[in-house]
Amino acid sequence: MLVPNKLSSVLLMSMAILGSVAPNASAQESAAALAKAAQNPIASMISLPLQNNTTFNVGPEDKTLNVLNIQPVWPFSVGENWNVITRTILPVISQPGFGGQSRENGVGDINFTSFFSPKDSGKWTWGAGPTVVLPTASDDRLGNDNWQGGASFVALTMPGQWVVGGLVSNVWSLGGGGADDPDINQMVIQPFINYNFPDSGGWYFSTAPIITANWEADDSSDTWTVPLGGGFGKIFKVGKQPLNAQFQAFYNVVKPDNAGDWQMRLQLQFLFPK
Repeated sequence: MLVPNKLSSVLLMSMAILGSVAPNASAQESAAALAKAAQNPIASMISLPLQNNTTFNVGPEDKTLNVLNIQPVWPFSVGENWNVITRTILPVISQPGFGGQSRENGVGDINFTSFFSPKDSGKWTWGAGPTVVLPTASDDRLGNDNWQGGASFVALTMPGQWVVGGLVSNVWSLGGGGADDPDINQMVIQPFINYNFPDSGGWYFSTAPIITANWEADDSSDTWTVPLGGGFGKIFKVGKQPLNAQFQAFYNVVKPDNAGDWQMRLQLQFLFPK
């Protein structure tokens, strides 16, 4: 797809160029603080991540699936003690065809999550709240006509140079779909480990695999998808606009029969600190 390809090129070129820039001390401190905020999914900071996931060797014909997730994060304050952090995910999908089908390009189902998080929770930051999936797919092959709902929970801690935590959510079918739409009961677990290199001007190591469990799978061997891998990222600025660029790669050590073998993730995140 044209947009994901452009995004991938911009990310790779930006990270290569910025690797040769030597930041001063104040810029290093600012980049380190911004990196931790960018790595915190419930930080009180507006951001716009554009996350492109390319999965290889999908299905019996070993084709390629591409999903660009547009996922704005918008926090706001509720009283003196609580924040609400909203995250919306709009997937733009390029789905390969199988058995004589053509490739299908379009948008998938929108996922909206709202985390309620205390402003002061000590060494551990946490948030919990509802999540809903709207049947907005432009084609039946790109989503499910069922409305879905569930709950999400996230917790993390930030000792020293580290940001370590995890997110878990589960959604169920709420109805509205047709007879051909399967029931949904799916869990997502995303542990994340980030190490911010000292005096590096914003460079960091990251691993954030997305583990899924399809509890409605016909065969128990098709229930889990478990990727392993990681990569690197960097905080930088274009003019006055702070950005977070990231590359990660994962191999599926456990997966359903027709799932892809490995995945490449490229992300460009626009940051809007207060």
